[in-house]
Amino acid sequence: MISNATLTGHTAGLDLVIRHVLAGLGHGIHAGRERGAGVEFSEYRAYAPGDEWRRVDWKLLARADRYYVREAERDSHVAVWLVLDATASMAEPSRSMAGVDKLWFARIMLACVAAVAQRQGDAFGLAVLSGGKVTLIPAARGPRQLQRVLAQLTRCEASGDLPSAEALRKALRFAASPSLVFAVSDFLDWPSPLAEALTRLRAMRHDVRVLALQTRAEADASFDPRESYVDPEAARMVRFDSAEYAQRRSSHFDGVAAAWKKADVPYLMGTIEEPVGQVLRAWLRLAERHR
Repeated sequence: MISNATLTGHTAGLDLVIRHVLAGLGHGIHAGRERGAGVEFSEYRAYAPGDEWRRVDWKLLARADRYYVREAERDSHVAVWLVLDATASMAEPSRSMAGVDKLWFARIMLACVAAVAQRQGDAFGLAVLSGGKVTLIPAARGPRQLQRVLAQLTRCEASGDLPSAEALRKALRFAASPSLVFAVSDFLDWPSPLAEALTRLRAMRHDVRVLALQTRAEADASFDPRESYVDPEAARMVRFDSAEYAQRRSSHFDGVAAAWKKADVPYLMGTIEEPVGQVLRAWLRLAERHR
């Protein structure tokens, strides 16, 4: 398994990182409902007349001396949408891994999903939520679309707040057609316009999957006990209390998990110190475990 520290050492951009992550991911990813040519690989079957040649696995042909096609569990007309929370809290860094923060991890996760969609021939688009605005790349297919998405992911910065619920309603027009939605956030803002928008999409029968990111320090409350912070309710500096923090955090994310379960939205929480490939595999398989 490739470590995140190794990935941060690469300077060639997301293209190289994607190749490293997906090379270690292997086959067998599936989580859909209908068999087709979708973003999530399911299994092989023998080639039959009429199958698309782009679905033939040429590497397997070299090993088995027979034609096999990749069969997935999702129709190719289903668009894949990537939703990135790039608000200020996503700049939170790892305290144990230099160069790794929530936004870094999130952009790699979505870049890998985009690469899988591109390889499968699916249309895919991107919505970046930052500074109270939505930056949208409409869904399209092909290598050029992948480069457009990667370029936007590379240049986005964590800043500001989420867009308003109304702004999100206007931006997410893709709700008119069947969609597979991958959304990444830390969900510290809860309830939020993003949660409302994703819940609405799920109610409209779109396939929505969410990933909540946290740092290991946030998960373990392993901050410096000598630190102080501003308590907005008390409007003054207070000492960090790990026990109180842990209780508040647990209550917060118990509520988040319960809300996603009620909305029938598969939900995964991961830490940014975990290997990217490990979290990616779990996320792509999430709906299979959810059923």
